[in-house]
Amino acid sequence: MDILRGAPAAGSGRIVIGLDIGGTKTQGLLLVDGVPAAEAVSGSANVQNVPPAQAAANLAEIFTALGSVTADRVIAGSGGIDTADDVLALRALISPHVPGATVDVIHDTRLILAAGETPAGIALIAGTGSVAWGLSPAGEEARCGGWGYLLGDEGSGYWVGREAVRHTLRRFNLGQDPDELSAALLTACSVTDPEQLIALFHDTGTGRRYWSSKASVVFDAARHGSAAGSEIVAAAARHLSGLAADTARLLDMTGPVVVGGGLGMNQPLLQDLLRQDLERAGLTGIRFLEQDPVHGVRYLDAREVQRG
Repeated sequence: MDILRGAPAAGSGRIVIGLDIGGTKTQGLLLVDGVPAAEAVSGSANVQNVPPAQAAANLAEIFTALGSVTADRVIAGSGGIDTADDVLALRALISPHVPGATVDVIHDTRLILAAGETPAGIALIAGTGSVAWGLSPAGEEARCGGWGYLLGDEGSGYWVGREAVRHTLRRFNLGQDPDELSAALLTACSVTDPEQLIALFHDTGTGRRYWSSKASVVFDAARHGSAAGSEIVAAAARHLSGLAADTARLLDMTGPVVVGGGLGMNQPLLQDLLRQDLERAGLTGIRFLEQDPVHGVRYLDAREVQRG
């Protein structure tokens, strides 16, 4: 766990806690009268990625790090919030830590749009998973993707890592020596034979987080001139732009498009290609977050206060 700033004493003002629950980590933000007062990072609290007991333990770490305060409101953004039951399950994990607080559970894409400080537009996440969500000026919503790694998540970190494994195994099947990307992947996975990747991929000790972390191998190879790495990155950009474009069509919008997630915020090569693909699709107002999505909670709560 990483505590970035200490929490204030209880009773110092209106207190709102924001949570961004991703596939790899959970970020917490404590706001006092709209001003960030403390931040903390722990492991994922998404029960689609970790067992419920682990999710509960990681949430407990976050709330402990943020301090013993009486919160007025919690806004929790998480992937996999698709049904009313999903909302209730996550609220049940959070509520014991904040007795008396209003607990709002939303899909994590809403934090992306809010962190971009725009009331309407298309939010695109390119992280461990991938999804696009849109909100029109009239309040209509649409979403594309976000089905999870077994059904989709094209263009995500997991998808990029898996494509590198598939590329390496195809070369092995054809009797070809490992190329730059394959050699780098074997080294990153601490194996010497491409065939070992098969068992490693299906091993219960490796999962979405492990293979998503190998996306960096692909981006590094692409930057060093690997044709295979470049093809995978370009395909990821096409998949991601397709999610945003489909969402925009459903809402009859052209933007703005706010991009978040680990890949979307931190991989310049993907950003360049994604911008090109989005512009070719007729989308405008494209920007990549420069602050963590959890800071979108400030925008969401401020708008609620203004309305209220």
